[in-house]
Amino acid sequence: MSLVTIILNIILPPLPVFLKHGLGTTFLISVILTMIGWIPGVIHAFIVND
Repeated sequence: MSLVTIILNIILPPLPVFLKHGLGTTFLISVILTMIGWIPGVIHAFIVND
């Protein structure tokens, strides 16, 4: 995982998920988790972009 991906995972979690997986259920889950709370979105982004 590159430094840019790590920074994007922290700042805006859905963006790196979109860049890696495109539009789909993974991106939708990331957006929903980020809207519920920033921390769940960040955790999901790190797990998905591992």
